[in-house]
Formats: sequence, structure tokens, C-alpha cells
Amino acid sequence: MTTTTPAIRDTQELRQSRLLGLGVHRPERSVPNTEIAGRTGLDPAWIESRSGIRSRRYASADETLPAMATAAAEKALAAAGIGADQIGTVIVATITSMEQMPAVAVEVAHRIGARQAAAFDISAACAGFCHAVALASDLVRMRRTDYVLVIGAERMTDILDHTDRDTAFLFADGAGAVLVGPSDEVGIGPVVWQADGSRNAALKMTDPWHDGTGARPDDRPAITMSGWKVYRWATDEIVPAARRMLERAGVTVDQLGALIPHQANMLITDVVVEQLGLTGRTAVARDIVTSGNSSAASIPLAMEELLSSGKAHSGDLALLIGFGAGLVYAGQVVRLP
Repeated sequence: MTTTTPAIRDTQELRQSRLLGLGVHRPERSVPNTEIAGRTGLDPAWIESRSGIRSRRYASADETLPAMATAAAEKALAAAGIGADQIGTVIVATITSMEQMPAVAVEVAHRIGARQAAAFDISAACAGFCHAVALASDLVRMRRTDYVLVIGAERMTDILDHTDRDTAFLFADGAGAVLVGPSDEVGIGPVVWQADGSRNAALKMTDPWHDGTGARPDDRPAITMSGWKVYRWATDEIVPAARRMLERAGVTVDQLGALIPHQANMLITDVVVEQLGLTGRTAVARDIVTSGNSSAASIPLAMEELLSSGKAHSGDLALLIGFGAGLVYAGQVVRLP
């Protein structure tokens, strides 16, 4: 006697998705290069020439990771005109939660009143926001949920060695959120992403929290980076990846209204702009000048700066590219909220 295993059925049809609302939280405290120079011995002018950064934002004790993420989320919901009770999923991209569990997303969902939502964090460093947008888009397109709240939030200063001459001038804090929901037209293109673990030593933590036996390092683990290795990898890999993102979305370079790369270093942004052949009609995010490198928060923060300043406009096509520790990258073409 034979038995037939029943098939799992899913009769829901695909639909389209897009970014419906955007919100950010920028910490109040602005830290100029002179302050960084005072504790590292670096020249303020050198810091700007090497990174493009003139100042960066540091969170206060009250601006906790969940607090910043919640503030950005509430603004995104308000911008979209959607209530928290309509949110089906909350995703937070972060590498700076000091608690192994529960996920930051769970607390954010609770704080905003998204009582029916699933909630989880993802760890993809500076590419985390684009990873989360891809997941959110698929959830909406497959009708698993109607609205997904995507948040990139970081307190990089919590994992920073403030005397390290290689990293102290780069990293900063902040949060940015977008609401992803259904659309009549394609608003989020296919993701292109990849991980290269052979280069994971280029950007990592100095030590694990313990060695597997419970023994802990004498010094608190902090971020460490071989800047030239990351620069070389980024300038070799990101432009070909960007071209694949455009190709998969069916968009040409001259159709881009904005380029919003992870705000890692102005030198990397300049290489991407040059090699892609972007013209003056495409707004290029350079929020790093006054915001620094805020890892998973940098792309939504840079998006907000372009829109609020009028350099880019709602409905423009924008190429998002995140890249960082792993080494990993992810990106897609989106229509701006």
C-alpha cells in the first residue's frame, strides 16, 4: 500500500512593493574633527581629506538603540499615514545591540504599538539596511504581510575604540526607517547581494565576547579595520555589483535620480560615481560630511538628507548600495518615498 504525501498549496499571487514612508533620528550631539584629533593625534584636515567627514553624530545616554530606532519608526509611519496596528513585520538591521536577546525589533514593535507584528533583527553590518529592504519587499510581494517596517539603527560609539587612529574618526550613531508596503507598480527592484568570507579579517571585532570556554578578553571588544583592504575590495567589487543591480531592475544609469551608497568614505563614493559615469543630473548622497559612518543607519539617513534638501524628489529612481564587514554587499534600485 502506498501513500501520497499531500502538497502544500499557496494560491496567493505576487504583487508589487515600494517604500511608502521615511523617518530618521539624528543624535543631537555633533562632534567635529577637532575633538577626534584631540584624542587621536590626527590632524583635522587630514581626517576630512581621508574620509570626507567634517563632523559626526554621537548618541547621548538617553538616545539608546531602541529609542533611536523607535523615533525613526514613528516618523516613517507618520509619513506613510499608516497605523502601527497595520504593521505585520518589524525588521531592525543592527550590529550594535549590547543584548544577545531579545531582538531590538521586538522592543521597537512594543514601543510603537505594533501588537500583531512579527519582529526580528538581522546582522549584515553596513549592508544590513539593503538586506532588510529585500526581505521586506519579498514579504509584501508574496502577500505574507501588507506592511513591513525596516529600520537601520546603530550606536557605533558603543563598539568603538575612541583612541584608535584607524577607526575613531569614521564611525557615528543614528537611525533611519522606511515603511515597505504594496504598490500598483514596481517600486523595489531585485536585490543583488554577496558575501566574501575570505576577507572577513579586513573589518571585524578585535576579540569575541569570550573564547568559547567562557574566558573573556581583558579589554572590551571593539571594531577594527584595515582601511586599505576595505577600500580596495569596495572599489573593485561595488561598481560591477551596481551595474548588475541596474541591469536586473531594467534601469540605465542616465535614468537614476539618485545614488545612495553606504556612507563609508567619500573616496569610495567618488570612485563609484566616476566609474558608473554618473552625470550632474543624478543626485549623489554625501551625508557622511556631517553624519559620519553610521553603518546600517547610513543609507536611510542619507536618503532623508537628499529628500529634505530637495536634491532628490519623491518618485525618483535611486540606487541603494550597502557594503561592509563580512565582507558583504547588497543593493537594489528603489523608487524614493
